[in-house]
Amino acid sequence: AMMDGVDPHLVVSSGTTVRDCEGMIATAGAIDVHVHFDSAGLCDHAIASGITTMLGGSRGPITVGIDSGGPFNPGKMLQAAEAWPINFGFLGRGNSHKPASLVEQIETGCLG
Repeated sequence: AMMDGVDPHLVVSSGTTVRDCEGMIATAGAIDVHVHFDSAGLCDHAIASGITTMLGGSRGPITVGIDSGGPFNPGKMLQAAEAWPINFGFLGRGNSHKPASLVEQIETGCLG
């Protein structure tokens, strides 16, 4: 017997992964690729609108300046992200002619 709502032409092959998700809800998630992390309510609004992944930079209007590079800001952003069920990607500040300072930000956890 086939479960109601399953398409009889559904292709299941050796590349198909079957997951037991009984009692769970599966939803599609959106990716916001241009985020200014400058609002306390940002994550609540993202979750409520179906966003599961946010990519961006800046810890707010105080640190937007071009002199806000280095590991401190990305470190604080990573620390704050731990409280949220969202995937985050943080951007560093690429305002240096010295590769070491850019590498330092990547080693801190920036994705670019």
